[in-house]
Amino acid sequence: MGVGKSTVGQLLAERLGVGYRDTDDDIVAAQGRAIAEIFVDAGESAFRAIEKQAVRVALAEHDGVLALGGGAILDAATRASLAGLRVVYLSMDVEEAVKRTGLNAARPLLAVNPRKQWRDLMEARRHLYEEVATAVVATDGRTPEEVTQAALDALELTAIPGGQPPDPRPEDAMASQVTRIQVGGTAGSEPYEVLVGRQLLGELGGLIGDKAKRVAVIHPEALAETGDALRADLVGQGYEAVAIQVPNAEEAKTAEVAAYCWKALGQSGFTRTDVVVGVGGGATTDLAGFVAATWLRGVRWIAVPTTVLAMVDAAVGGKTGINTAEGKNLVGSFHPPTGVLCDLAALDSLPVNDYVSGLAEIIKAGFIADPVILELIESDPEAARTPAGPHTAELIERSIRVKAEVVSSDLKESGLREILNYGHTLGHAIEKNERYKWRHGAAVSVGMHFAAELGRLAGRLDDATADRHRTILESVGLPLHYRYDQWPKLVESMKVDKKSRGDMLRFIVLDGLAKPTVLEGPDPALLLAAYGEVGQ
Repeated sequence: MGVGKSTVGQLLAERLGVGYRDTDDDIVAAQGRAIAEIFVDAGESAFRAIEKQAVRVALAEHDGVLALGGGAILDAATRASLAGLRVVYLSMDVEEAVKRTGLNAARPLLAVNPRKQWRDLMEARRHLYEEVATAVVATDGRTPEEVTQAALDALELTAIPGGQPPDPRPEDAMASQVTRIQVGGTAGSEPYEVLVGRQLLGELGGLIGDKAKRVAVIHPEALAETGDALRADLVGQGYEAVAIQVPNAEEAKTAEVAAYCWKALGQSGFTRTDVVVGVGGGATTDLAGFVAATWLRGVRWIAVPTTVLAMVDAAVGGKTGINTAEGKNLVGSFHPPTGVLCDLAALDSLPVNDYVSGLAEIIKAGFIADPVILELIESDPEAARTPAGPHTAELIERSIRVKAEVVSSDLKESGLREILNYGHTLGHAIEKNERYKWRHGAAVSVGMHFAAELGRLAGRLDDATADRHRTILESVGLPLHYRYDQWPKLVESMKVDKKSRGDMLRFIVLDGLAKPTVLEGPDPALLLAAYGEVGQ
């Protein structure tokens, strides 16, 4: 309040050659009275309901610069609607704020003791402002023109001479494009779609359908706000929705956490027509799918992956599971989802190490089936390390298509699907050895390096393709090596890998680029020699 968003918003719209709109103005026009009067006559809760609707309409109708009221982001559904959009938080010091607003009767929330009221409001709101913001621009001591320029710089936008609209940025183009990838049904399962794009949560209600009465949103602790926003939005659509918070990452994939989820479903009265929604990374979607597969012997579930790894691997194909002390994913079920929503906006705030870790699965898809993936990454490895890179959407879509094609013909890993485990045999052993503290993609990267050397030493893989593994993995910042002295422990772990048959170790290797095959029972000396190239 009083930060100058209306003035700056109008200046920003003029500089960009686009339209300007203010939801406060919309409310006044629709209600025929000032906002302060609405507060007095109807109360804050009534005003917030009016404001929520005004924001929903404005976001749907307006493509230019939009100014929101200071309390608009208090609503979880509104915050969810802002995901993927460019949002500027204009910040201001409390003393400056009080000087600008004073005892202004038009500011109903600052009517008494404005300094204390401002501090109280900011304590309640600041984390929400920062959560939704693409950029934070300080306004203290700056003119509106200086704030406008700072906003342009923060958003990496260029003012257009003559007031012409700017060329659309790549993310804007992606926002209007939704790619639908079909995953065929096999072994009695129904086909489903993987949607890739931006602002996809509007598709969730259609996937849930009208037969469901209850929805459980399983989310990690790190996505508590997102999980609650989804729950609130589903309640608004008429569902009985509950949010089930689970631990972050691999700590969620335990029998104890699964039992906690089952208890929550039981207490919610979940029936066979109800739906589980898994929101988060690969561990969360693995868990959510397993919980859905085992509750009442199988209820429908929808994956909303929020990491690269989950989008291209964990959420596609219906392999669900949890870990045990004996190994990773040894307890699980094949239970395909009803649909998968890969909202690329979720990647914008992903920590760089998590994003890069997910690249390992994308690179894997390139080596086993689609070399164009490798070429796109090699053309600009640094750009491939960020969701703002020019090929992000294409890399993710190509990787999903690789997996979709494989699992459509082999749901239960009886043959072809094994090739998706390229690099995973050693990778899973490393994860177990590190008690799942290593990122999955980092372990798989080392595993692919090992598989390439094993293929080379077995006379299967040419030197150029083997060397290409090292080059491309290293170029994006993925690890190539692991501790040499751990080899005996890794061998023991690999003996209980899902691909093993009896005491025979089996590895996916390449006969050439995009020519995966199985290497059964390799000589232990050959394995040790290959690990010699990996161990440090």
